[in-house]
Amino acid sequence: MKTLVGALRHFVEHWWVLALRGAAAVLFGVAALLNPGLTLGFLVALFGAYLLIDGIIDIVGAFRLRGKIDRWWALLLEGVVDILIAVVAFVWPGMTAVALVYFIGFWALLIGVLEIWFGIRHRKEMDNEWILILGGVLAVLFGAAMFAAPGAGALSLVWLVGTFAVVFGLATIFLSFRLKGLKGRVGEAVADLTKKA
Repeated sequence: MKTLVGALRHFVEHWWVLALRGAAAVLFGVAALLNPGLTLGFLVALFGAYLLIDGIIDIVGAFRLRGKIDRWWALLLEGVVDILIAVVAFVWPGMTAVALVYFIGFWALLIGVLEIWFGIRHRKEMDNEWILILGGVLAVLFGAAMFAAPGAGALSLVWLVGTFAVVFGLATIFLSFRLKGLKGRVGEAVADLTKKA
């Protein structure tokens, strides 16, 4: 329990990192939606830039959580996958639309499963964990949709990816501000555990 409270305290103290991650997703989504005529190569580069930022944030967060929670490696895994897919996007920017769909679909499925798992695992330590779980479910549904219709046109792909990024980013920002609001309560829980120890 002490480990879980310590991890939650870390997330609460660094709520702004989650907000930054959500803002990056919203900016990526808005850029895609405002420019539906984007070339596929530019969309790939934009997606790669988003994943690179997100991956770095995840990896830094994972190493800060090392020793505070048992499964810090899940966040590390998410960050490494983000960066690997970003590298693929930068090295092969001319990939076909279908390959991009599969890359984005795989990323969304993996991230969605990790977020659902984290939300369920920590549901007793945080309020509104359903937002994290909902974000994970949306990511899984989005990933499944990408695999179900890989032949969608480039314009449809831009709209789909942009809409998902905005919704996912807004949910992440909302969650970050909910974590910010927990500051006093987590401090009280840590003080209670310290007294009992």
